[in-house]
Amino acid sequence: MNILKNIIAIAMVVLITISCKNETKPEVKTIEVATETATKELDPNATYAKAEFTIDGMTCAIGCAKTIEKNIAKMEGVKSATVDFDRKLAMVEYNNAKVTPTSLEETVTKVADIYKVSDMKTVEGFSTKKACAADCSKACCANKTDAEKKACAADCTKACCAKKA
Repeated sequence: MNILKNIIAIAMVVLITISCKNETKPEVKTIEVATETATKELDPNATYAKAEFTIDGMTCAIGCAKTIEKNIAKMEGVKSATVDFDRKLAMVEYNNAKVTPTSLEETVTKVADIYKVSDMKTVEGFSTKKACAADCSKACCANKTDAEKKACAADCTKACCAKKA
């Protein structure tokens, strides 16, 4: 019986000694990740056109405007794309041979059904002025006829229209 007690005691000491080691080493795994560098090859012989168009249906600058901008920029043949949420204006520089205004419109409407493209026009240079309200109700336009108000709103260099209220 004494021998059995000694064997159990030794087994318990060995078990406690082995199980109480806290020297676990963290397992380090190395995972190789392939990174894709997306660089667009621009054709030096291509004819690039600039288009501006209005996008209706955008509700936010990050979710809507940036998503549309990224999708247009990914198109093959697009050199640059900018979508201005405040002005609801998209400005795109593209290769005439690879991109058409129709394909730009299709790309925008594929993002979501609520986006509608209007006033598509090819331009020489992009607009930098902010549009004025057609119903210019500021002090300089207050006592004018409807036609004069439209002229005031169309001329953004006038003091009443230069600063947005």
